[in-house]
Amino acid sequence: MTEILFYHLQRQPLEKVLPSLVERSLERSWRVAIQAASEERLQALDDGLWTYSDDSFLPHGTDREADPAGLPVVLTLAETNPNAASIRFLVEGSPLPADAESYARICVLFEGTDQEALLLARSQWKLAKEAGHTLAYWQQDDDGRWQKKA
Repeated sequence: MTEILFYHLQRQPLEKVLPSLVERSLERSWRVAIQAASEERLQALDDGLWTYSDDSFLPHGTDREADPAGLPVVLTLAETNPNAASIRFLVEGSPLPADAESYARICVLFEGTDQEALLLARSQWKLAKEAGHTLAYWQQDDDGRWQKKA
C-alpha cells in the first residue's frame, strides 16, 4: 500500500515547506505531482517554485505544458498523474486520488490554523486508514522542525 504522510503546517506556510519536500523527492529520483484545488494557488505555486530561493529553483511546469510527461515536477488541478509521478503532494484540501495505490508516497499538507482544513485532513486520514494505506502524521515543533507524532 501507499505511504501517506500528513504534514500539519503550524510554524511555516506552504510556500516555505513545499520546496524543501519537493527537493528531497527529486534527490530520490522521484517524479513529483503537486495538486492544488484552485487556479490561484496553482499559479502562486508555479511562481514560487521558480523564486523560492536566491540560489536555486525547482524545474517544473503545469499539466498544460506541451509535454508534461517529460517534466520532473508537474502542477495540476486534476487527479490524473501527467508525469508518472512516484510522489503526489496534495495542498489546500485536494482529495486523495482514486489511484492512490499507484504512488510510492502521497503527502497531504494542511494549514494548522484553519479549522476546516483540520477537519478535512482528519477525514482524509480516516479514508486512507480504511483503505489500508501506511499513515504518518508530522507536526512542526517550535523551531520549525518536523516531529513524527503518529
